[in-house]
Amino acid sequence: MTFKVDNIPLIARYMFGRKRNFQGKKLLVAAIIISALVAFSGSYFLEKEEQPAIASNLTESNLFINQKGISKIENPEIAFVQKNSLAGISCSQIFSTKVLGGLIEGGEVEQRNKIEEYVVQPGDSLGSIADKFDISLSTLLWANDLSSKSVIQPGQKLVVLPVSGVIHHVKKGDTLGEIAETYEAETSKIIAFNDLSEEGEIFIGDILVIPGGERPSYLAYQPSAAKIPVASSYFIVPVASPYRITQWLHWYNAIDFANEGGSCGKPVFAAAGGEVLKVKYGYNGGAGNYVRILHPNGLITHYGHLQSSLVKVGENVSQGDIVGLIGCTGHTIPAGNAGCHLHFALYSSTGNPPLNPFAR
Repeated sequence: MTFKVDNIPLIARYMFGRKRNFQGKKLLVAAIIISALVAFSGSYFLEKEEQPAIASNLTESNLFINQKGISKIENPEIAFVQKNSLAGISCSQIFSTKVLGGLIEGGEVEQRNKIEEYVVQPGDSLGSIADKFDISLSTLLWANDLSSKSVIQPGQKLVVLPVSGVIHHVKKGDTLGEIAETYEAETSKIIAFNDLSEEGEIFIGDILVIPGGERPSYLAYQPSAAKIPVASSYFIVPVASPYRITQWLHWYNAIDFANEGGSCGKPVFAAAGGEVLKVKYGYNGGAGNYVRILHPNGLITHYGHLQSSLVKVGENVSQGDIVGLIGCTGHTIPAGNAGCHLHFALYSSTGNPPLNPFAR
């Protein structure tokens, strides 16, 4: 419903003089308020093309604690139809507490969602590192197979989870329900945090973060546990020569390869024959586009940051077959073409795999 501004005095006289009832008084009050708004607006609320550039008269220094990215203040969207009818009032932007918090603290609040490596600094302790990343001490100990009595040294690398919980390496026969039950965790939270499908589909070799999970004592890591042996000649280098290793062993059991003279678009070879287990596209927690191959000995090779993949799930490949092209998808340092490389990792269908064969 719209009120004609020119007719407001007539409405007021009619409602006040003829029907002095409760409904009439309400309409009278409404008419008076609208009249006051029109009188107050004056030249401020003009048609859009006539509005003065009032934003230029405001300075950023008195608007927010943090001035990053603030360019102007927008007027309320009060529109007039033919200069005599009030059409509506709306707010052009909605701010959440998260957005306001970002303005105050210096940027958007961002939750960590991927596993990181932390290099121990002088003066660090296990407790201070846990506090630094806002995770429990148990989480840090479990992720690195340490105890509360363990001693850490500067330069040592530690695995840091994004939230308190545990890591689980998916093995043959695992189900999501059983994993949740083992760690006394919620299935829905595992699905959400690991960006799984609604059905909770998992694959052997997957590394899951179990938010809020507790590691049972019977799952304590045993360094002497049997692992699948791998001959030094079992895998070939998965990139063409000449190549270089741009990062030695890092999370998880990975080596980074690049080609001399530029890597973008160069071929990626299957390090050994096997069946294509998984092909994923997108950011994938920083891994980018990737391919995983399950080999007859139970080991799984991972080829990450691909520009494109050239195989499909279920396909059998032979050693040396081209499975993709080197790229910089996901999170690479530096970003863009300068960061093109292959992230080559080794997983296992039975738990912890042997050391990446290309690690020194």
